[in-house]
Parts: sequence; C-alpha cells; structure tokens
Amino acid sequence: MADLLPEHPDFLWRNPDPKPSYDAVIVGGGGHGLATAYYLAKNHGMTNIAVLERGWLAGGNMARNTTIIRSNYLWDESAALYEHSLKLWEGLPEELEYDFLFSQRGVMNLAHTLQDVRESQRRVNANQLNGVDAEWITPDQVKELCPIINTGDDIRYPVMGATYQPRAGIAKHDHVAWAFARKCDEMGVDIIQNCEVTDFIKDGNRVVGVETSRGRINAGKVGLAAAGNSSVLADLAGFRLPIQSHPLQALVSELFEPVHPTVVMSNHVHVYVSQAHKGELVMGAGVDSYNGYGQRGGFHVIEEQLAAAVELFPIFARAHLLRTWGGTVDTTFDASPIISSTPIDQMYVNAGWGTGGFKGTPAAGYTFAHTIATDEAHPLNAPYALDRFETGRLIDEHGAAAVAH
Repeated sequence: MADLLPEHPDFLWRNPDPKPSYDAVIVGGGGHGLATAYYLAKNHGMTNIAVLERGWLAGGNMARNTTIIRSNYLWDESAALYEHSLKLWEGLPEELEYDFLFSQRGVMNLAHTLQDVRESQRRVNANQLNGVDAEWITPDQVKELCPIINTGDDIRYPVMGATYQPRAGIAKHDHVAWAFARKCDEMGVDIIQNCEVTDFIKDGNRVVGVETSRGRINAGKVGLAAAGNSSVLADLAGFRLPIQSHPLQALVSELFEPVHPTVVMSNHVHVYVSQAHKGELVMGAGVDSYNGYGQRGGFHVIEEQLAAAVELFPIFARAHLLRTWGGTVDTTFDASPIISSTPIDQMYVNAGWGTGGFKGTPAAGYTFAHTIATDEAHPLNAPYALDRFETGRLIDEHGAAAVAH
C-alpha cells in the first residue's frame, strides 16, 4: 500500500491530447469507464485505449452518489454480479495500491410491515442459497447494532426487524476513481478530459470512430459507459435504449462525532443514512419522479427524506443541513443494468444501473471489458443483454432497488 500520495488528483495521471486512433475508446470517465479501461489493460492486454470524459474525471454520478456497497440482491443473476463486485472491492485497495477508505461496516434494510418482513426474509433465504452473507435480525439486534435508531412501538412505522449484510459498507467515491485512473495511466491508457463526443463515425453498420469537441478519433471498438446520458449517445449512434433518466438527490449534514456505526436503509419510510469518515451524516431517498438530465432535483424530496430520517433517528432533529447535490441516473424497466453488445457492430453499452451503479463498479468494468475484448458476454453479464427486453427474460429487482442506494 502506498503510504504517501499526491494531494491533488491531477498528479496521479497524465492529461494527454487525444491520439488519431485507438484500439478501443471508452465514452465516460466515471467509475465504470475507468474500471473498464483498467480491466481491458490488466486482463486482456489492451493498452491502446482512450477514456473520454466530456467534463472532469468522475464529475458525473461517480462523485455524486452515496457510496453504499452491498450484494444482497434477490435474484440469482443479480446476487452473482454484485457478489463478484463485492469480492473485487475487498481486494482493490491492495491491488490498486490506494487507500480509498473502503469500510465494511454492514448494511441494514429495515422492515416496518408484515409484508416487509415476509419479503425481507425471502431475500435473506435467497441470499444464503447464493452464498451471500445475509441474515435476519430482530428489533433488539437492530438496536444493538445501531443504538440511535428509534425501535419503539409508538411511531408511525415501527421497526419489525431487518436484513443485515455484515460485509457490506461504503468507500470514498472520488478516491476510487482516482485509484483506477492512476493504474490506467500506469498501463498506458489515455484519460482525456473536457472531450465531449458529438457523433459516431460508421462504415455501414460498424462504428469506426467518434467525433469529439477535440477532433475526430478513430477507434476499433467503442464502449459506452455514460450512465444518465447513455440514451443521448445511443440516439447519436442510431439505436434506442430502454432506459429513463431521472434526477437523484442526496445530502450531508455538518460534521459530528461518530454516532452512526453502520448503514441503515428503509424502503418503506424511504430514506437511507450512513456517516462518512469525516463525520457528515449522508442521506438519500428515491429518484425524482420526472425524467430529465439535470444534476439537480426538487426540494420536496429533500423535505420528505429529512422527515423520514428524523422519525427513525430522533437524535438528528437538531442536525444542520450542510449541502445537497444531484446526479442523473438511468433506470431500466426491470431495475437491472444492461452490459451488452448493441445493434451497431463493435459498439457496446454499459448502462441502466439506476441507483446501484457505484456498488457494481468493479464487476461492471470486469464484465464489460470481457465483452469488449472478446465480443462475447462473460457468464456474469450474459443475462444482462440488451435483447432481454424483446425476449422477456427480465431480471426484476424493483424490490431491491425501491429506495436509491
């Protein structure tokens, strides 16, 4: 593990001008784009790669999320993908030689109704069958793990228990991006910021390059990893993605001494809370209901999530809000991602992660790199092909993704 790292992230990688051509171009300089480039170089020996970012590196959803990492998803396909991701997370600080504050403090999903209890216990059973470290805990155990939760029976939505995954946790989002960027740069990958893709160059039905705000770049292969703006890029390329983009907001409080030892989520009350390493309370809720590409949201969502948080955590009633922010999430109709080839030859897409993109970062890069390099799906992302919306082989994870996380 490196003991000392430059304080400014720009020192961690070069900022080169784009070359005339690359073997592969990845559109999107967030976590998924950088992880894809890293695994293309590490696992497949492809180093003549460019990662194109229209703004600054990790300036999209990567540094606008609330950093929760977990793998306790219901369906076999989801559990396999996210558990692979969690296992990669567990080795990445050493592999990338960067301490990005990965903290396995556990995640609780609260149950407030009998239906919540039934669905939660079903998910625990499914998780255990898939080798995921999930368990059902009682209200007393919830209180023991997180003493500041109100588990009394005199509140609107009393806590009736929770699922708990001890290996889950959080990490420092922008540091994760910097760690991947530094390793990509060491292996010869060009990271090109302030380079917006404006069009795709095709020879018949095959993509052969991209037009950008910094000129034409020829490419043997093109991978799209632009999250909320994926539908815009797909339209430029000439095909449609079955996704909708929504604003997603979150907020942090002023700094406090450590009071919140784990991550607590509640789909029913619709809020989730953790405490960052510096001491801020990090809170989020669901996506704004309208479609849009703006990195902002409505005040009413903040108001509702704060009311829910104070009900569960009365100690927060006097906490001061420090700042809020928004991202743009791309949601599919089955709340599961797309990691797939596209109708355009040599073009591939990684999109539709909704609110689960950060936790899936390593597995997204690992499997997407395999698909780009070999032109075949990895077994983990084979179920996430684009054509499942035609065949009906959907992976409906709305129950696991009802609250943004």
